[in-house]
Amino acid sequence: MNYFKFNETLEKYSALAERKAAERFKMIDSITEYNQTKVLNAFIKNRVSEMHLGTSTGYGYGDIGRDTLDQVFADCMGAEDAIVRHSFASGTHTLTVALFGILRPGDKVLVLTGRPYDTIIGVFGFEGHVSGSLADFGVEYHQVELLPDSTPDLNAIRSELSWGNYKMAYIQRSRGYSLRPSLTIDKIEELCNAVREVSPNTVIMVDNCYGEFVETREPTEVGADIIAGSLIKNAGGGIAPTGGYIAGKAEYVEMCAGRMTAPGVGREVGASLGHNRELYMGLFAAPHVTGEALKTAVFASALLESVGYKVSPTCDEKRGDIIQSVILNTPEALIAFCRGMQSGAPVDSFVRPEPSPMPGYDDDVIMAAGAFTLGSSIELSADAPLRAPYAAWMQGGLNYHSAKTGVLLAVQSMIDQGALKI
Repeated sequence: MNYFKFNETLEKYSALAERKAAERFKMIDSITEYNQTKVLNAFIKNRVSEMHLGTSTGYGYGDIGRDTLDQVFADCMGAEDAIVRHSFASGTHTLTVALFGILRPGDKVLVLTGRPYDTIIGVFGFEGHVSGSLADFGVEYHQVELLPDSTPDLNAIRSELSWGNYKMAYIQRSRGYSLRPSLTIDKIEELCNAVREVSPNTVIMVDNCYGEFVETREPTEVGADIIAGSLIKNAGGGIAPTGGYIAGKAEYVEMCAGRMTAPGVGREVGASLGHNRELYMGLFAAPHVTGEALKTAVFASALLESVGYKVSPTCDEKRGDIIQSVILNTPEALIAFCRGMQSGAPVDSFVRPEPSPMPGYDDDVIMAAGAFTLGSSIELSADAPLRAPYAAWMQGGLNYHSAKTGVLLAVQSMIDQGALKI
C-alpha cells in the first residue's frame, strides 16, 4: 500500500539516490558493526547486570549503576574516565561544566576551529558582556580563523600556541550553523599533534557533539585530553531522555566533576532517579542508531544534490558527524523543506513550523523536530537560522526507512509550494 503520495519524478530520483549511496551504506555498516562490538565488549568487561539498572534517591551515595556506567562509557570512548549524568541539561551545559571545571581566572583558551556555534558564544563571553561567562571570570578567549577552504590553519595554530601560553586548545568537531566541513578523526589527530609539537602542556578539549560512533575511533584515542557531548544526540541512542557526558584523562574528569556538583564532593553525589536503565540502553543502541542517522544523511545528500542543490558533505565524502547541510537559496524553500520534514515525524506531524526567536541565537530559527524526546538531534530533524544562504542543517533518524520518508516529504513540500521544479 502506498501511504504517501510522491511526485513520480521524485520517486525516480529517490531510487537513483539509493543506488548512488549503496557503497557508502556498506562502509557505514562496517563502522556500525565495529562500534557495536566495542560497546558490547565494554558492557561485558564491566559485568553489567540487573542491579546496575536500578535507582537511587537523595544524595545517591554508592549508586553502583551510575558509577559503573561511567566506566562503561569511558571504555567505549577509549578514555581513562568519564562522568555520564541525566542532570546535564544539554550539550552546551555539559561543555560549560567542562570548561569551568578546567579553566581558572587568568587562563587563556584558544579555539582552533574558527568562530564556535551560537549557543557556546555566551559561555565564552567574547561578544559583549554576559554575566557568568568565562570572560566574566577572567578567562581570555582567542580563536584562529579557518583557511579560505574552511579547514583549520595548522601553521597559524602552531604560531599562536608557540608564544601564547594557552591553558586550553578547544576544537569543535561539528560544523554548527556554518558550512565548514565537520572534522574527521584524522583531522582531529592532526590538530592534536600540532598542539603537542609546540605546547605540550596545553589541555586539548573537543566538543564531540554529533560525532560519537561516526568513525571507529574517538578524539580521546588520538590525543584529546577531554571530550564532552549530549545524550540526546548520538551517544544516547534515541533512548536517553536527557543528559550529557564528559570523558578523558582522569585528572581532568575529576576537575569537571567538582564543578558539576561541588568542590570536594564531585561525582560521589547525584541520584540516578531511575534513569540508569535508559542511559545504559541508550549507550548500547547508540552505534546502530548513529549508523541509521548516517545513512539518512547520505541518502539526503545524494537526493538533494541530484535535484540541483549544493550539499555538504556530498554523498561520497568521509563524514565526521551526522549533520547534513543543504543550501536551499531562498527562505521560501527553507521553510517548505522544514515543514515537509515535520510532516513526516512520528510525533507532532501536524505541527506547522514557523521561524521564531530562540535563546542563544541572533536570527529567527525554524525547526522541524517531531521527536519522542524534545529537541533530540538523533531523531530526524532539520533546523536553520533565517539568514543567507538559507541552508538547512539536517540530522538524525532513529531508523533509515522512516527517516528516508521524512526526507522525501521535505522535498515533496518544496515541490508543492513551488520552490522546486523537477
